[in-house]
Amino acid sequence: MNSQATNSQARRQASLARGVAPARPGTLHARSVTGAVKVPPRPGRTVRFGRGDTPEVDLGVGEHDLMVSRQHGELTYRDRQWWLRNTGQQLVRLPRGRMMHASTEPLPLAPGYTPLFVRGSGYREHLVELYVTGHDDQGLVSRRSADTVPPKRWSLEDDERLLLVVLGQEYLLYEERPRPLTYSRAAQLLVYLRPDGNWNERKVEYRVDLVRHRLHETGFPHPLLHDKSAGRPSDNSLLHNLLRGLVESTTLVPPDLCLMDDDLDDGGVGGMGEGGD
Repeated sequence: MNSQATNSQARRQASLARGVAPARPGTLHARSVTGAVKVPPRPGRTVRFGRGDTPEVDLGVGEHDLMVSRQHGELTYRDRQWWLRNTGQQLVRLPRGRMMHASTEPLPLAPGYTPLFVRGSGYREHLVELYVTGHDDQGLVSRRSADTVPPKRWSLEDDERLLLVVLGQEYLLYEERPRPLTYSRAAQLLVYLRPDGNWNERKVEYRVDLVRHRLHETGFPHPLLHDKSAGRPSDNSLLHNLLRGLVESTTLVPPDLCLMDDDLDDGGVGGMGEGGD
């Protein structure tokens, strides 16, 4: 393989998620599988991406996919920020499941890394990586020997952990569409597992409510309480948020399912921690 082909392959494999070289704050870096651009923060500057070729677009995306528009999106620098707008016919998906339609108002990009996905044909999605250099950006710094930053985990009492493991079995099995166990079924299992725990459906609901309120005060990533201004969601939706957040943070992990073994000798769940670093 010649050096030109090697350099081309390296460019395709690089990811902005690993950081960028030092640059002026506000500099936009954009990358797709077919190319990359780096643009200084100049008022009125616009970067376009899509299936078209230059000069129609600055960054090619989905060049062989007819579901991608020739000009599918653009980024414009104004008011000291880069603003993203969908100009194509298909949706653009952002982190946390946020969707942008052509009618959606432009969104400002935060400093750092932002991946977005352009809907294509079938189940295809085309990745566009964006990175805006911040004022405190350190650039490409090797961190291979640095200590790992652990996920934020939430403290649970032993009986709370058992209760949430029972309710969240499908989440701990990483099912595709997990749903919580019903309170009545959870109470039945808890009575079987811990006959001396005085478990019933009302107690299950009460303990879950206590956990939701406590974790809500500690910056939990998903809504845990009713938003009266937006209408009253179902308790099942809030329980789903609770279980999803606990599993995503590794506060609850698959080995916790062993708490449901009915042959535990000590009748409790002491000694089961929240997972190691």
